[in-house]
Formats: sequence, structure tokens, C-alpha cells
Amino acid sequence: MSGFYGVEESRIREYARLLARTGVNVQPGQEIVINCPAEHFLFARLVAEEVYAAGAREVILRWNDSGISRLTYLHAAEEALASVPEWRGESYNYYARRGAGQISIVGSDPEAYKGVDPERMQLLEKAMDQAAAEHYRRIMASENPWTIGAVPQRKWAAKVFPGLSEEAAMTRLWEMILKAVRIDGGDAVQAWENHNRFLKEKCRMLDAYGFAKLHYKNGIGTDFTVGLVKGHIWEGGSETAGTGAVFEANMPTEEIFTMPDCRMAEGTLVSAMPLCCRGNLICDFSLTFHEGRVVDYSAGEGLETLRAVLETDEGSRRLGEVAIVPYDSPISQMKTLFYNTLFDENASCHFALGRCYPTTIAGGAGMSKEELSAAGGNHSSNHVDFMVGTADLCITGIRENGEEIRIFENGNWAE
Repeated sequence: MSGFYGVEESRIREYARLLARTGVNVQPGQEIVINCPAEHFLFARLVAEEVYAAGAREVILRWNDSGISRLTYLHAAEEALASVPEWRGESYNYYARRGAGQISIVGSDPEAYKGVDPERMQLLEKAMDQAAAEHYRRIMASENPWTIGAVPQRKWAAKVFPGLSEEAAMTRLWEMILKAVRIDGGDAVQAWENHNRFLKEKCRMLDAYGFAKLHYKNGIGTDFTVGLVKGHIWEGGSETAGTGAVFEANMPTEEIFTMPDCRMAEGTLVSAMPLCCRGNLICDFSLTFHEGRVVDYSAGEGLETLRAVLETDEGSRRLGEVAIVPYDSPISQMKTLFYNTLFDENASCHFALGRCYPTTIAGGAGMSKEELSAAGGNHSSNHVDFMVGTADLCITGIRENGEEIRIFENGNWAE
């Protein structure tokens, strides 16, 4: 099939099958929503074919286009950005209530919205978050299965490999994506099962420690202590939906993560990688926290985008996720900056500003918003991951009795 830049169609089909069978794990009779940039229609067809082969009742396609979105942000009336038609929000909530799975295909220009007023983008994001609140709640609580996979795009490939021709850059990016999701000549499904076992072992280890706080320190300026909620649970790899079906939310994934106490964060975090956010790059930035809240920040590039993220709502200045990724993870060893959070966050320890995952605290999936807040969980329309992991990062776990245990040494697991 044309459009895959010399990569064997059999490998592309294996990737589509992996997203359907291991990623969202289609159940017989289930509806599956595919979110996809219009330019990736060839791959979307393969995914839909595999979803139907797995027994889906129906595939619902939601197309998007960054070029049209850019025009909308630039020229649409402000009141149009600030409101979402009821039918649009309900289309998301409707399928969420029916237990539909969701596959999101990503891959676009990392600077698609460069020069766009971030406040105008924020208007639409807030409106959509409110209109599709049930959909987002069910996804964050893992009630519905979901997964994310990536497909190369011309401007993205050129950003990652600026010295190559378009064809060579696209081929190279395809190869790296397939390697990252463990399609590299062996049994990909078995490789994912083995990988999940490793991640679950690390989760059990940290759960057993029951740390109250974690302290981060490295040579680029990070010196930071974050509290963890009582009853926190470390997660990583596969998750279990409300139906009992096991799914992989991110493909690839190398992280384990849990819930920070959004009221307890002190010190400074310095970015280890650029962050592609809202179609803009934020580079060389730092965040300083006091009593859980960002009180100061700076950026060498993208300051206005960072400011817009932090000013989205009160929860956007607080943390909703702490994630651990060894510096020698397979994606990190590719020695490539992807300018795409799906990949870059799996090459580096990271945090997320904004909304927490309710599943990372005992009983969290059944908690009300007020109960989750009382436990230290964060609420926001944002969930923005940013990377802080370096080759010299040290992380020390601190237990309730004050005992300190080094869990990360020189960027990797200490045990």
C-alpha cells in the first residue's frame, strides 16, 4: 500500500492489529471510536479493518485537521470558540456511556499552532472539556478502554530529522515508531506481555514502600520534593477497564506513575526536554512550587504558551501525575528528541500539570470530586506532561517515619 514510505505493509498491518487487539483490546459487539488526523486516512483504514476483524459492532471515525484548526483559532468568532454545540459534546458522552473504546491516532506538525493566541485556543479547550465532561471523566478513570498510537507526518519527521530528505525522514520515523512499540521482528504481543510484567514488578515494589514523599535532584537545577496521597497506587503498562477488559493506554509506554498530593510540592523542576504543547514548543523552562502550587516560572522559548497552560484554571498550577522512567529505557536509548509527548515522556521521568488519574489512589474510581479533592487529588481541564529526567537524576523516597530510601541513582533504578 502506498503512503508508508517503503516500510513493509505487513509491519504496518501488525501495528494496526496491535492497537486493536492489545491497545484498546476490542471486545465482541463493542463500539470503537477512532480519532485521527485526516491525512492519516490510509492507516485509519487498516486500524478500522483490524477493529472489525476483532468483532466490533461499529467503528466511528472522528477526523481532525491541524490546518483547519489553525484557521479556526485565528479567525473564528470568540463566542464560537467559547461554546460547543450540545450535539458535539453529547456525541462524545453518548459513546462513552455505551462503553465504547477509543483509539487516538496522533502525528502532526509540532509547531502547527505557532503564532496562534494561546488564550483563543484555551477558550475552545475549556468549552470542550465542559461539554464532554462525562467522556473525559470515564477516560481518566479508565472506565472505558483507550489507547494512543502515532503515525509519521512530513513536518514532524522534518523536525526530528532535519538533515534528511522528506522520504528518508518519514521512513526513519516509521522505523523508530515501530521499534518503540516492539514491532521489530519478534512476537510483539509476547514482547508486550513481558514488558508489562517488568512494569508491574516495579509498581509492586513502590507500593510496598508506601512513600509519603519523593525528593528529586539533578545537575541542571531540579531540587524538588513532592508529596504522595495516602493510599496511592503505582500503575504502569496495562490497565483494566470497567468491563474487566485489559488494555494498553499508551503505545509505547515505559513509565510507572501515581498520584501526587496536589497540596504538597516544594522547590524547582527544570525541564530536561522541550515540550510540544498546543502546537507550540516550550523550551528551557522551569517551574517553582510552594505549598503545591506553581509560584514562579520561566522559559527560554514559548513563555506565552506556558503561561496560558498555567492560567487555564487553578488546577493547572498543581500536579496531577508523577511518573518514573529509567534513563536507559529503550526510547531514551534511541537518542532522539521526538517533539511528541507520547514518545518523549517515555524517555524521561516526568510530571503532569493538571488533572489526576483517579485510579492511582485506593477507591479513587468511586470517589466524588469532593472526596478526591479532600484526599489531595487535583482537578483541571488540563493534563500536561513535562519531562525532567536526566542521566544524573536521583530520586529518594521518604517514608512516613522519615526513613529515606534511594530508588533512583544516576537516572536509573537503584535496585
